[in-house]
Amino acid sequence: MWAQIIEELPRFFSYYNLLFFAKALGATFLLSAVGCLVGFTLGFGIAALRLTTRGAAKPFRIAAAVFTEMFRRIPFLVTLMLVFFIFQGMNADLDMFTVALISVCLIATAFIAEIVRSGLESVHQNQWDAAATLNFGYLQTLRYVIVPQAWKIILPPVFGFFVLFIKDTALASQIGVIELAFAGKTMSNKGFSAALVYGTVLALYFMLSYPLACFGKYLEKKLAPTRNR
Repeated sequence: MWAQIIEELPRFFSYYNLLFFAKALGATFLLSAVGCLVGFTLGFGIAALRLTTRGAAKPFRIAAAVFTEMFRRIPFLVTLMLVFFIFQGMNADLDMFTVALISVCLIATAFIAEIVRSGLESVHQNQWDAAATLNFGYLQTLRYVIVPQAWKIILPPVFGFFVLFIKDTALASQIGVIELAFAGKTMSNKGFSAALVYGTVLALYFMLSYPLACFGKYLEKKLAPTRNR
C-alpha cells in the first residue's frame, strides 16, 4: 500500500488537483464560517426573544420556539432537500451552494439559540431581580448582568457545536456542492488510493477545526474566567 501511495504522490498533488482541493476547502470554510456567524447572531437574538415576558412579544416567542424546535429535530440532509424544493417551487434560480448556505444557517441558528437560551437561564433569578431593582431595562440586564455570567455556560457547547458543524457541512455534497467530502469522493473515483485521498481530506478538516477549537478555549478564558484561584 505504501509503495502505491508513494508512486501516486506526484500525480495526486498536481497543480489542478491542488486547485480542486483548494476550491473544496474554500467552500467548506465559507459554509462553516457563514453558518457559525449567522447562526450565533440570529441564535442569540432568538434566545433573548424567548426569554422576554412582555405580552406583546408572545406571538414572536411562539414563532421562535417553533422554529428552534423544528429545525433542531429535522436532519440536516432533509433540511437541504426541503430548502432546495421550496425555492424550486418558487421558481427561484439559486445555485446549490446558496441552497446549502441557507440550510446551514437555519440549522446553526436553531441549535445555537437553544444553547444560548439554556445558558442565559442558568443565571440565578436573583440576578434578574437585582437588575430590576436598579431600574435596568431588559437589554441592559442582558448586557451588563446576565450575559457576562452566562458566557462560561454558553461558550463550551457553542464551540463544540461549531467543530461538529464543520463536519456536518459534508452533507452539502449530496446536492452537488463541491466541498471537501465531494472532493475526496471525486479523487477516489479517479483511482487514487483511498488512504491517500481521505488522509488528505482528514488533514484539511483538522486544519479548519483545530484553530476554531483553540479560539474557543481562548474566548472561554478571556470572557468566562473561573472563580477559583
